[in-house]
Amino acid sequence: MLVNLKEILQLAEESKFAVGAFNTPNLECIQAVLHAAERLKVPVILSHAELHEEVAPLAEIGPVMMLAARKAKVPVCVHLDHCETLAYMQQALDIGFTGVMYDGSTLPYAENLANTKKAVAMAKSYNCGVEAELGALASREGGAGNAGGPVYTDPDEAVTFCAETGIDALAPSFGTAHGIYKSKPVLDLDRVKVIAEKTGLPLVMHGGSGVSPEDYRTGITNGLRKINYYSYMSKAGTQAVKALLEAQDVTFFHDLALAAQNAMEADTEKAMRVFAGL
Repeated sequence: MLVNLKEILQLAEESKFAVGAFNTPNLECIQAVLHAAERLKVPVILSHAELHEEVAPLAEIGPVMMLAARKAKVPVCVHLDHCETLAYMQQALDIGFTGVMYDGSTLPYAENLANTKKAVAMAKSYNCGVEAELGALASREGGAGNAGGPVYTDPDEAVTFCAETGIDALAPSFGTAHGIYKSKPVLDLDRVKVIAEKTGLPLVMHGGSGVSPEDYRTGITNGLRKINYYSYMSKAGTQAVKALLEAQDVTFFHDLALAAQNAMEADTEKAMRVFAGL
């Protein structure tokens, strides 16, 4: 069942859990995520990151995501993650995406504010929710290092930004990083609570893979309603393929793809259980 970002975050708010947002650059990822969500009967977000355009062009994978969401037995938002250009966002809106995340976090504040306002205006006529980012994580999407390091979101600045833009969700910076963690992340979860209380908006954790269950739960208690998760799910698929190739002589690619899908599904279900408090 296809729903928009605002609707799925409202479901999370009502039950005080976080909905998982999983990047799905191929069919195996889509199936892994939806099978796990349907088994647990939890809402879920299928995401496409602009970073994955070379792996899975939006024009090709987007309609597949939309079809899968409409046929799903649970509420599903189809979401554009880390979109840095409004032209690319327009492509997603035309396909029918029900959530978009405009990422102007690397721009000066005034430019991020102005572009985010434009994104909200664009999405409104499509019944599409908008997420934006304020502050900067320790690493960019894809795991590349941020030369300046993390820039933690200022709660008072967040209040102004949210009020002036009219966004539906905010992704603040509080110590997470994209990609695979080389050491345990140190998170400022008190900052999450303050920002959630001051803005009144659902907050989003980016760089959600690799965070401890305890930190997830504290973050959710403090106002996180969407958690982005991909790196460790994808890694689980890769490890399953390696194990299968080491164990036997594999002839057919579809056997490798299925092994990856099953492993990603198991990893995804584990994350969903934590996010939903199951």
